[in-house]
Amino acid sequence: MIHIAPSILSADFLRLGEQVQEAENAGVDRVQVDVMDGRFVPNITFGSSTLRALRPITKLQLEAHLMVEPPEDFIERIAHGGADTIIVHQEATPHLHRCVQHIHSLGKKAGVALTPSTPAAMLTEILYDLQLVLVMTVNPGFGGQEFIAETLLKVRQVRELIRARDMNCEVEVDGGINIETAPRCIEAGADVLVAGTAVFDHKDGVAAAVRELLAVCGKIA
Repeated sequence: MIHIAPSILSADFLRLGEQVQEAENAGVDRVQVDVMDGRFVPNITFGSSTLRALRPITKLQLEAHLMVEPPEDFIERIAHGGADTIIVHQEATPHLHRCVQHIHSLGKKAGVALTPSTPAAMLTEILYDLQLVLVMTVNPGFGGQEFIAETLLKVRQVRELIRARDMNCEVEVDGGINIETAPRCIEAGADVLVAGTAVFDHKDGVAAAVRELLAVCGKIA
């Protein structure tokens, strides 16, 4: 089953609650909250207060993608804010196992993200501890960027690493996802597509955007 994870980075902040509820009504099972610190990436966005605001108004899983350095300083606050899944970057900490163990100790699912220049092989020592691997198909930090086609090879490599270990671990892609790039990511082995502008800037609204993405992936909502 293919999952669409709308990224609220591209939402209308004046209508954030309304648009998240539109996504929920369209049949998605999660939304992604991009936490940026202006250090690991050149942008500053959301924090635990955003998660606390969303948690009472939706039953969707809240994925927190931590584009921060060091993630150790954020994990507990993000967990207490209401995140169900916490994703940290392999590049952001020398103590990745400790981060993942901390996430699990707080009762949350753990994911690890790789920037476009980080090879899939960097996951081999941590993979068994993960519920999700996020392959960035743009350089993290800003929405609306152009998809980096070369990252599709890494999506395939991550899928093969998981398959070889007979694991139940999702492969998620994030960056430049639209009706042209989504099918290519699914073909490469992705389970979850993070989409921001393709969902929240769609001329016919959030629900239509979700249905359109699912349709081009061969899964009609």
